Amino acid sequence: MCPARLRLGTQGWNYPAWVGPFYPEGTRPVNFLRTFTRAFDAVEIDSTFYAIPPASTVRGWAARTPPEFTFTCKLPREITHERRFVDAVDVLHAFADRMRELGPRLGPILIQCGPDFSPSEIDAFAAFLPALPTDLRFAVEFRQASWVRKGTLALLRRHGVALALSDGRWIPREWLLKLCEQPTADFAYLRWMGPDRAIVDYSRLQVDRSAELDAWSRMIPVLQAQVREVFGFVNNHFAGHGPASVRMLQERLGLPTVDPQSIGDQPSLF
Repeated sequence: MCPARLRLGTQGWNYPAWVGPFYPEGTRPVNFLRTFTRAFDAVEIDSTFYAIPPASTVRGWAARTPPEFTFTCKLPREITHERRFVDAVDVLHAFADRMRELGPRLGPILIQCGPDFSPSEIDAFAAFLPALPTDLRFAVEFRQASWVRKGTLALLRRHGVALALSDGRWIPREWLLKLCEQPTADFAYLRWMGPDRAIVDYSRLQVDRSAELDAWSRMIPVLQAQVREVFGFVNNHFAGHGPASVRMLQERLGLPTVDPQSIGDQPSLF
């Protein structure tokens, strides 16, 4: 099997602090997304965690991106944090219908569990999984290490749900390579979060994460040999400036990078 396609991007795109170091000077917020697509082919939407977006917003995302661009998105917190997967199928279906407005641009949907969601609630989670639409892909991020065990992996594998892998403390680093060798779906979902939420300046790298990126650059090819597609997204808190961290990872993987100086005004192709 050929190595899986790797789609790398950031968690979000709407950051005014990126104007200058990433977006060309003078770029208006309405043009952030269109400009973003000149550097990366995927992005994780964070805003869907807070509410189901209007159909006009979703259609606008699609209209401002080329056909081969991919959006991943977070399941609403009403399902994961408020209802805690109980009696939440109505919200799931409403959300799925809305995000289908993206058409072929829609990638996996991330089920991000709260830090207080423990295996004691596995029955509610297990009962929710059969309701997931089979035409869509889902990944789940647990934020307690106690979830990462054989029973959980078997449950996810039965439903084709990927276990999201990240640099968070909820997955000990010594477990990551083994998890890369035993994916639970035919795609993989990676997230680079970073430990320092105190970072508020997103315009520049402020933390040296070279060692972590070196380690991931060795693990990702292992994962690519197991699945069909790999998605990976960097948060600003990982090192201070998400786009630069993505480029550093691309360089380590021998992938082409796009110089921010080259993504200024260009003729629109879509």
